[in-house]
Amino acid sequence: MSYVNPDPDPRSTPGLEPGGGVPPGETPPAESSMPEAGPRQPDSTARGWAKAPLTLILLLVLVMAVGFLAYALGLIF
Repeated sequence: MSYVNPDPDPRSTPGLEPGGGVPPGETPPAESSMPEAGPRQPDSTARGWAKAPLTLILLLVLVMAVGFLAYALGLIF
């Protein structure tokens, strides 16, 4: 496979002034012809799945809090 340098050679590129500048009205080399960005990508973040894990975590915290409260009351009485 041969390597092709993507940078244009300033000595053989038309429209470049000495030093690599571009005169007014001239399109710079390697300027893209697309006036805007590519197609819009859909949002890949999942929605709706967070309710179940959040409920399980809150339930676990509640069970542990009740357990600690029962243990503390068992020590007192």
